[in-house]
Amino acid sequence: MKTAFRRIGFAMTGSFCTHREALAVLEGLAGKFDLVPILSEHAESWDTRFGTAEALLEAVTKICGRGPVTTVAEAERFGPGDPLDALIVCPCTGNTMAKLAHGITDTTVTMAAKAHLRGDRPLLLAPATNDAMSANLANIGALLNRKNIWFVPMRQDDPERKPHSLVADFSRVREALEAMAEGRQLRPLFL
Repeated sequence: MKTAFRRIGFAMTGSFCTHREALAVLEGLAGKFDLVPILSEHAESWDTRFGTAEALLEAVTKICGRGPVTTVAEAERFGPGDPLDALIVCPCTGNTMAKLAHGITDTTVTMAAKAHLRGDRPLLLAPATNDAMSANLANIGALLNRKNIWFVPMRQDDPERKPHSLVADFSRVREALEAMAEGRQLRPLFL
C-alpha cells in the first residue's frame, strides 16, 4: 500500500543501542520517500559503545542523500514555512516523550515535532526507553490522547532484567506509517 506522504522527516534520538535498527528502517524508506533526517544533539555528537557520532552522521547522510538537521533553529522551519507530510521519531527516548508530553521544546527533535504538529500534521513515535512502564507511562498515556500523535507497536525487550522497558517493533514502522496515513493507530499497541 502506498501512503499519501511524500516528504517525511526521520528523527533519531539517543537510544544508541537501537540506532542500527533505526538505520535499517531508514534504509527501507529510502527511495520511496523524500527523507529529511533530523538528529538530536546527543545522537549527533556522542560516541558510545554502539558506534561513533561520525559514523551515524555518515550513514544518515548516505541513506538520505543530504545531511541531517542538527539544531533547534534549523528544526523550527518544519512549521508552516517548510512543512513535512509526516514526521517519524525512531528511536524515541523516554526523555523525548516526556518533553513532548509536557510541551518542552529545547532540543532539535522536540522543536521539529512542535513545529510539525503546529500544522496538524501526523507524528509517529517509535519508543525505546527503559522506563516506559514506570516514570514514562503517564507520558505515553498523555501522548496517546493527543491529536496527530501515533505510535509504532511496542514490546518488552528484556522483561526479566529490564521489567519497565519497552521498545517499538522497528520492523512495523512502515506498517504503522501506512495506518497513520489512514488515520488509525496500528494495533495491538503492546505486543
